[in-house]
Amino acid sequence: MHRDDISRLAHTHHPIAAPVGDTAVDRLLQRALPAGSQSPTRARALDLGCGQAEWLLRTLAAHPHATADGVDISGPALDAASAAAEARGLADRLTLHQVPAADYAAPTPYDLVLSIGSVHAFGGLLPTLDAARAHLAPGGHVLIGDGYWEREPSPEAVELLGDFRDLAGTVEQVTAAGWTPVYGHVSTREELDDYEWSWTGSLAAWALDRPEHPDRDHALAVATAHRTEWLRAYRATWGFVTLLVRRTHD
Repeated sequence: MHRDDISRLAHTHHPIAAPVGDTAVDRLLQRALPAGSQSPTRARALDLGCGQAEWLLRTLAAHPHATADGVDISGPALDAASAAAEARGLADRLTLHQVPAADYAAPTPYDLVLSIGSVHAFGGLLPTLDAARAHLAPGGHVLIGDGYWEREPSPEAVELLGDFRDLAGTVEQVTAAGWTPVYGHVSTREELDDYEWSWTGSLAAWALDRPEHPDRDHALAVATAHRTEWLRAYRATWGFVTLLVRRTHD
């Protein structure tokens, strides 16, 4: 089973592909494009590494005159995004692009650029902000989410997830690069656990419901391995922060 198919199945019950709950998602998007203000009536949003484009779909649902572009390399994820947009009556305002996020070029800038849990596409947090800046309209917002260490990680956790900073160091890194946080959300333990249980449980449930499927055993093995890594290697040390930032000097 291809990793794109695994990811699609694992996010069945948690379409936001990050440990951020529905209430926080709505609050972050409301801060990024406030309802009732002048700009959202013609706002443009871009998600670099959109996956199934759930952030964009919720943005479009909240702002009936906004348009959005989603960029991802995963065909299955973009197919799912397209189907969801059709089902929710948003397809005419969402354009999907199957290209590497670093290669995407647009003729006009965006009021909101998102990259949540996708900074690996650019090689890290600061390169992602650099890429977002190239697409950002003056005064626009970037909504970016990445991991951090809540406490000293084990070598196994670093090997699995990467070498993050702590929360304060992550924010300082962003501000030193010329960005000012205007809002943020630190994922709670409930959000972190809900995401991991949903990821592993959705994939495992798919396999258990299909005892004769040729990919059943592989899907169960992936779910089991992921659950073990989470519980034993990084649950106690890894956190996730979503920052809403603007350029300190446009």
